[in-house]
Amino acid sequence: MSSSNDTGQSDSGTPATSTDDAILDAAAHLIVHLGVQRTQLAEIARRAGVSRPTVYRRWPDVRAIIGALLTREIRRTQEQVELTGEDREAFVDAVVEVAVRLRDHPVVGALLHSDTIVEYVVERLGTSQRGLLDAIGTAVRQGQRHGSIRAGEPTELAAMVLLIAQSTVQSHRMVAQLLPEQAWRRELARALNGYLAP
Repeated sequence: MSSSNDTGQSDSGTPATSTDDAILDAAAHLIVHLGVQRTQLAEIARRAGVSRPTVYRRWPDVRAIIGALLTREIRRTQEQVELTGEDREAFVDAVVEVAVRLRDHPVVGALLHSDTIVEYVVERLGTSQRGLLDAIGTAVRQGQRHGSIRAGEPTELAAMVLLIAQSTVQSHRMVAQLLPEQAWRRELARALNGYLAP
């Protein structure tokens, strides 16, 4: 992922799309390279090339910045993966691909290995999760119309799909030696297909 440097440009040399993105890019860089606990608002502002009041006008503290960053990165990851069909298999393939990309995402990974992620993923339903739920719910309805996803309240099925995928991503490191990459993908797909099949 590209990160903002002190001039408000990404590490690749392209201009940040907005002040908000410059701030979030700076926070991402610091979280990945310094860790969540050492990421301070003043350093985020310095790296983004903006003043601290500029940051405060958008977010009250680092925790709020992290929430916005997590939402942005999850949304971007989700948008990179397209459904290839309306059937259950295409849906499950997309869910597994998003899960893999989030599992391996440098920012999400850094947050997953800190206590900070608990608030955003476990203790409340955040903006990023609601966006995922909406997309999952839409795909579930398509699969139900197709006949390859079982009957049931789409919102309830979407919530359980999110829980299955999310817990698998969160616990990946714990079982990495037992579930190598291909097995991890295969077993997640099997769990989702088994849950959703008519």
